[in-house]
Amino acid sequence: MTEAKNMKLPVSLFLQSLLLCGLGFALGTISSFYLTPPTLRFYLQHSSTPPPPSSTINHTPAAEKQSGGGGGGLGEFHELREVMHDMTEGELLWRASMVPRVKKLPFEQRPKVAFLFLTRGELPLAPLWERFFEGNEGSYSIYVHADPDFNGSEPEPEPHGSVFQCRRIPSKVSSSSSSSSSSRIDRFSSYFCCCLFQTVSWGGMNMMEAERRLLANALLDFSNQRFVLLSESCIPLFDFPTVYSYLINSTRVHVESKDVPGRAGRGRFPARFRPRLQPRLWRKGSQWFEVDREVAVAVVADRDYFPLFQKHCSRCYADEHYLPTLVGVRFPARTHNRSVTWVNWSRGGVHPAMYSGEHVTAELLEAMRNGSSCDYNGRATRTCFLFARKFSPSSLRRLMRFAPELMGFKSKAIAK
Repeated sequence: MTEAKNMKLPVSLFLQSLLLCGLGFALGTISSFYLTPPTLRFYLQHSSTPPPPSSTINHTPAAEKQSGGGGGGLGEFHELREVMHDMTEGELLWRASMVPRVKKLPFEQRPKVAFLFLTRGELPLAPLWERFFEGNEGSYSIYVHADPDFNGSEPEPEPHGSVFQCRRIPSKVSSSSSSSSSSRIDRFSSYFCCCLFQTVSWGGMNMMEAERRLLANALLDFSNQRFVLLSESCIPLFDFPTVYSYLINSTRVHVESKDVPGRAGRGRFPARFRPRLQPRLWRKGSQWFEVDREVAVAVVADRDYFPLFQKHCSRCYADEHYLPTLVGVRFPARTHNRSVTWVNWSRGGVHPAMYSGEHVTAELLEAMRNGSSCDYNGRATRTCFLFARKFSPSSLRRLMRFAPELMGFKSKAIAK
């Protein structure tokens, strides 16, 4: 009798377990049915093909939303309206060095000119540039690398609605200034729409790093096809359509790359560059360049000469030698071997002439515009310079008086 009872106990436990499992399966099936999206439930019941995407769910990536349409799911590559990102320096250079093997674009694209402003702080001539860019949206991009520690003060925030607003690129912070960076970020991030800045010394390698960082950020936007480096003391010499056509239609880049004898040229060649680089390949040129995507990618992807300059060019003026040497070695036939930025070195010294308000005349601007001769796409031209420097903040009022009439864009009165 006891044995019979002991046999019934496992059987009853088995039946109870089986009942609970069945109940759980039934509840799971019912709940999954009600939690399944209608389109997928319809597919499971009636169709042998995948369901169409639901029109009530927005799967558009954030980068595609910023692109303003076009390019389908390639909005991230098609056009970037924001310059902010959280990439590290290495991630940025890796991402910027990507080159598509298929040349034909799968979307409509208007090529843009990227204006790269390497500044010591604020942009005192911004009102003139505002008039220059006005009405040409979609044909240009702006990137600003500012040095907030140049004169010990914080850069001024751009006015709301300015073309320069939120165009300051993210940048690494040097170890010497990292301790004070957090307070700077907290106080000014809402104005600059970016996070970190790197202190830049004129003529130092960190200036070349800043230029490369500007190029890398601009390369993230596949619409940017030409890249021109400018400073806060630069002005445009022609209206935007003229500048745009000149650069977009150029068959070569504008990088000055010359073999200069003497102490100011070959005399700066660091002996430790051998054997990677020989003195006969050492080149010198203007810091103010204009390049296309091919050369820009070569700069951000360079692992041969850039590390060499970083390690051994402590006093060789990298901004005057790195890019001229790189272009001279890798793209000797691709450059017009001149800059498109007019600079006056006739007074001698280590700095070019600075033009203040009393120096600005219609005759001076006209001489900068048409006072030279050069080659452009295989033919002679007098339009050699599209920009000029150095102009002080005090020159703005007279520039706004003379420049718009000469350049063909409207003036806007400056509040006294």
